[in-house]
Amino acid sequence: MKKDQMPKGRRSVLRLAAALGATATVGAIAADRLVAPDPPGGAAGPPGRGAGPAAGPQAQSARLGPASYRLQPMTAYAPPAYRWGTPPVRQRPFLSMSGVGRSMVLSFDDGPDPRYTPGILETLRRHDCRAMFFVCGEMAVENPDLLREMAADGHVVGNHSWSHPLIPKLRPSRIRDELGSTSEVVERTLGTAPLWYRAPYGAWNRHSFEIGAELGMEPLAWTVDTLDWKEPGTDTIVRRVLDGAAPGAVVLSHDAGGDRAQSVAALRRYLPELLDAGYHITVPRR
Repeated sequence: MKKDQMPKGRRSVLRLAAALGATATVGAIAADRLVAPDPPGGAAGPPGRGAGPAAGPQAQSARLGPASYRLQPMTAYAPPAYRWGTPPVRQRPFLSMSGVGRSMVLSFDDGPDPRYTPGILETLRRHDCRAMFFVCGEMAVENPDLLREMAADGHVVGNHSWSHPLIPKLRPSRIRDELGSTSEVVERTLGTAPLWYRAPYGAWNRHSFEIGAELGMEPLAWTVDTLDWKEPGTDTIVRRVLDGAAPGAVVLSHDAGGDRAQSVAALRRYLPELLDAGYHITVPRR
């Protein structure tokens, strides 16, 4: 045997060691990809929105610029919470749900408002129903506990812009700021960003669809408009909901932006009637 030749037994041992080392390396890489990261620390509406809690210095300091909201979750700067894939860019919002039997969606815009949102949450809780709340950033940053209460009860928290502007009159950078800043507040408070958004006044444009999709959100409008922001009276709001009830319908009401006492009272009346009529009050899933 030549001096530079290795005994067969020794070569076998080295090959086995190399194979085990490669297996351990692959296992370590796979485990690194699968380990869950640490949890985070710690509307159509009236032409003139009524006075809710004003966005004070705290709200201004919490509001972030359009570049601060992370649009690329698959980077080193991605938040630890799991993100859904980017949805397609729509040309129009969803108006209703399909293929859901006798199910309906109740949605509330402009909040959260500590004067009216708790009453709506209490009624939904009493009847074990889930709803959608499209929140404005300037309200959400002042009332994080109400956001947490919505999420704890299983409601969907959606994005309704920061300050309720008329979206088509804004530059794309301002639209990104309005939607991105609100998504940032919701994500910071709840650990997950909104998956749905609704344009104030139901006024959409191409830029809002594109930016909403970049932020991972689908656009949702409505089927039944209660026009409760006009304060038409509790009886009128109840009648509009019951007359518009249908499988897949999405009902628009408000829990902020003005005096919403009629909206709170109306929900207490029409919700049990919808349930007695065989409707299932639910929220869309993604």
